[in-house]
Amino acid sequence: MQSASVSAALPSSSCHYCYPVPNRFLHFRNLHLKKNLNSLSVSRNQIHAKNFCSLTLPTANSFSKEQEENLRKDNKLHPDQNHTFLDQFYSSTDTNKLRNQDPESQNQEQDEEPRYNKDKYWTVLCTNMWWSQLKAALGQRINVEGIVSSTVVFAKDRHLALPHVTVPDIRYIDWAELQRRGFKGVVFDKDNTLTAPYSLTLWGPLRSSIEQCKSVFGDDIAVFSNSAGLYEYDNDASKARKLEGKIGIKVIRHRVKKPAGTAEEIEKQFGCQSSQLIMVGDRPFTDIVYGNRNGFLTILTEPLSLAEEPFIVRQVRKLEVTIVNCWFRRGLKPITHNLLPDAMQCVKDPPSL
Repeated sequence: MQSASVSAALPSSSCHYCYPVPNRFLHFRNLHLKKNLNSLSVSRNQIHAKNFCSLTLPTANSFSKEQEENLRKDNKLHPDQNHTFLDQFYSSTDTNKLRNQDPESQNQEQDEEPRYNKDKYWTVLCTNMWWSQLKAALGQRINVEGIVSSTVVFAKDRHLALPHVTVPDIRYIDWAELQRRGFKGVVFDKDNTLTAPYSLTLWGPLRSSIEQCKSVFGDDIAVFSNSAGLYEYDNDASKARKLEGKIGIKVIRHRVKKPAGTAEEIEKQFGCQSSQLIMVGDRPFTDIVYGNRNGFLTILTEPLSLAEEPFIVRQVRKLEVTIVNCWFRRGLKPITHNLLPDAMQCVKDPPSL
C-alpha cells in the first residue's frame, strides 16, 4: 500500500526535521484523513517519497546532514524504512541552494536552450527549402500524372491527344475569327508556349500576337501552367505574381497538374463553360489531352526553344510528336468541336518578321 508525504503545520521555528513513519502505522481510512486536513499539509520537499510517510516536526536547533544521519541510527527506525528519503531531500535542497546562489548559471542554461532551438529551426527550414526546390525541379521535368494519363490515352483514348489545330506558334492564330465563332476566352500554357522553359519573360516575337489577343478578348485570357500557379511548386504564388507582372496576363492558381484534373478553376475564372474556351499548348499528352478531356478547343504549337529543356523532356516530347503524327497518318481524327467544325478557318499567315 502506497502512502503520501505529509507535514504537520506547527508553530513557527528556525528549521524542520523529517521523521519517516512506517507504513504499518498509516492504515487509516480516507474519512479520517479528510477530517484532519486542516492540520495537515503537503510538503514540497517530500514529494519524492513513495513507499512511506513522514511527519515534519519543528526543532529548536539546526542540524547538519551528518548529525541527522546519526540521529536516524540512534532512533533505530523500523527495518521497512530506507535512506532514500533523506538522500532525495538533501539533494533537492542542495540543488535549490546552488541555483539560488548562482543566478547567472541558471540564466545561461535558459539562454542556451533557445539558441539550440533557433539553430535547429534554421537547419530544418533550410532542409525543407532544399527539398521543396529539388521536388519542384524534378516534378516539372517528370510529370507522373502525365505518364499515367498517357498510358490510358495510348491504350483506349487516342483521340484525346490529337489537337483541333496545329500551328508553329501563336502568331498563326486568327483571334478575331475565333471570337466571331463564339469563343469567349483563351487559356495558354506557359513554358515553350509563351516563354522559354522556366523563364518568366514573354518570348519577344510573340508580343504582337498577345496584344492582338488582348484587343479581341480583353481580360478573358489567362495562363494555366504546371509551374507558375501550381500550388505544389508555387505554394506562395510568387512565380505567378512575377509572371503576371512580366506579361500582363492573369495566372490561374490550381492544385492538380495537367492533364489530370477538371476545368473548375478555369471556368470559375472566366465565368463560362470550358467548351467556349481555347486551350493553347505545346505538349500533346499534357495540354492537348487536358483540353480535349474538358471540352476546350485545342491548339498545339511547336516548342519555342529546345536548348533550355532538360534531356529527358526533349526525348519525351519527340516520342509524343512521333506517336501523334503516326495516329494522324493512320486516319485518326480529333474530337469535333461544335463551335468550329473546320478548325483551319482560324489559321492565318503570320505577319512579316
